[in-house]
Amino acid sequence: MHIACLDLEGVLVPEIWISVAERTGIEELRLTTRDISDYDELMNHRLKIMREHGLTLSAIQSVIAQLHPLPGAADFLHWLRERWQVVILSDTFYDFAGPLMAQLNRPTIFCHNLVVEDDTVVGYKLRQPDAKRAVVRALEELNFTTMATGDSYNDTHMLQAADFGAFFCPPENVIAEFPDIPVASDYAQLQELFSKAAEDLDAAVQG
Repeated sequence: MHIACLDLEGVLVPEIWISVAERTGIEELRLTTRDISDYDELMNHRLKIMREHGLTLSAIQSVIAQLHPLPGAADFLHWLRERWQVVILSDTFYDFAGPLMAQLNRPTIFCHNLVVEDDTVVGYKLRQPDAKRAVVRALEELNFTTMATGDSYNDTHMLQAADFGAFFCPPENVIAEFPDIPVASDYAQLQELFSKAAEDLDAAVQG
């Protein structure tokens, strides 16, 4: 049995922090895991900027409420769910993800939690360190085979741990650092990669 493991931002929905930066004019929030590979460093940067600008959780959520899945994302997700089980593995937060999950027909998502006091984000709690890779390994311990896709540095451990992993529209700096990971530039290519991977995995089991 195959399970498709998908990153959320940059794969199915826009980058939330970039959208917040665009709507608020706080350019320092444009940095994502495409730019900074150390997630703790990135989140501490975001927390500092939010404090400096008095940016509240409700203000961020009002931006998220106006976002929509990427063009073609819902159809791609429907295509996947007709064939395999699907789980979203994201470094976003449950405090952010709800409205976007509703628009995607609420797939299962594993992500993190913010620490909030009086509508101010004061910290965050990881589900567990290196959570995406941990989920993939746990699924394989349960005798599932895994196919994964993501777009950033924080997805590379997941892609390398999965039985098959591919980038989806990553930046050139990430491609250059991980040349052995296949790349899809649109959903049609990703469908082809996943279909071929599933065939190869099935053949390996039968062989």
